[in-house]
Amino acid sequence: MTFKNITPMNYFELYNLLKDKITYYDDFVQIDKDSNLFNVSFESQNHQILTGEDKYVCPAHSNLTFGPYSFENKTGIVNEILDIHDSKVKENQIFRYHIFKPTGIEKSTGIIIMFHGFNEKYWYKYLPWAKRLMDETGKTIVMFPIAFHMNRAPHEWSDRRLMYEVSEIRKKAFPNIVRSSLSNVAISARLQSKPERFFWGGLQTYDDVLQLINQIKSGDHPHIDAAADIDIFSYSIGSLLSQILMMTNPQHYFDKSKLCMFCGGAVFNRMSPVSKFILDSESNVTLYSYIIEHFDSHLKNDQRLRHYFCNEHPEGINFRCMLDYKTMKSYREEIFRNLSNQIMAITLEKDTVIPPYEIANTLQGSARNIPVNVEILDFPYEYKHEDPFPLAENSKEMVNQCFDQVFNKAVNFFKT
Repeated sequence: MTFKNITPMNYFELYNLLKDKITYYDDFVQIDKDSNLFNVSFESQNHQILTGEDKYVCPAHSNLTFGPYSFENKTGIVNEILDIHDSKVKENQIFRYHIFKPTGIEKSTGIIIMFHGFNEKYWYKYLPWAKRLMDETGKTIVMFPIAFHMNRAPHEWSDRRLMYEVSEIRKKAFPNIVRSSLSNVAISARLQSKPERFFWGGLQTYDDVLQLINQIKSGDHPHIDAAADIDIFSYSIGSLLSQILMMTNPQHYFDKSKLCMFCGGAVFNRMSPVSKFILDSESNVTLYSYIIEHFDSHLKNDQRLRHYFCNEHPEGINFRCMLDYKTMKSYREEIFRNLSNQIMAITLEKDTVIPPYEIANTLQGSARNIPVNVEILDFPYEYKHEDPFPLAENSKEMVNQCFDQVFNKAVNFFKT
């Protein structure tokens, strides 16, 4: 692949260039002389896996049907705003996604799919990441949103007045709640009400990514060549999705793919997502109880959950092995051993949400004998998992240098 040699802009320059240019409404935005942004429409064919249907039919096993889920609400949230039938949410079915594409290329022969973190509503912090990856690798960057995140969620879930009302109800219902905020109240209330949403939203996104790749492979994508190489750059919980894709490798789509994870890569129960920007404490307790402490019981009692996560669906089996560090450990470690030359992780020393040693435990194994490259960095300024490159003037130069450090490593990995 050939591409233009240009002097890369630093993080602050990229952020200031891109923040006012990005919109979902325009089909095309010229970023600069070397790159363009396209907004591509997508209609999910997989939303009927979500809660809210009267009957479920597995697309891969059409002879199997399953009944509906109960919508009894026990968590004191506002029903009409948040506890809705997920499979009917139009914003999650029909949406647009960003593509950063080098100028002068009709159809790209190499792409990097980018996945974001948990409870993300805006792509702003990722725009410099995508632009730098595109400039330095020559690949097109596909910024694909997870179900009910970014622009796949109703606007009401980000309405401060409405979410304030929900927040006050939660605080009265749970006086000891910790890290509750207007930013996380929507996702916290929804997952506490029905923690199984974590699974079904994840599987919908997995299937949506395959739908996108099938469109590419069939030659029907307007910007990507059917024979394009596909790599992945993921952040935080997006790394869990990317790991499941790589581990399952449907239709051998990822035989030669590379996956670079930033601040992600640990199994679910080794993450600590209680944060004003991610989940509040009550939601986290409920989710952990459902996924870790009582998951085997739920598998026994929920026929559809058992169908997807036990025997019939390899993506569900791989999802399950990434939930609990002790579950299917040998199976998981053998897969990572086989993938060791295709994946790497860049993590931060002071990350408390997904600690670096837990990422190493997962990817390199308990014996540290799996040769996955896990690089642990530390920055000379105050940072946190949710904001590794803060837009603070007093640390501007250091942030620019650390941004370069991270993305030079990522670029080198994708180019070798």
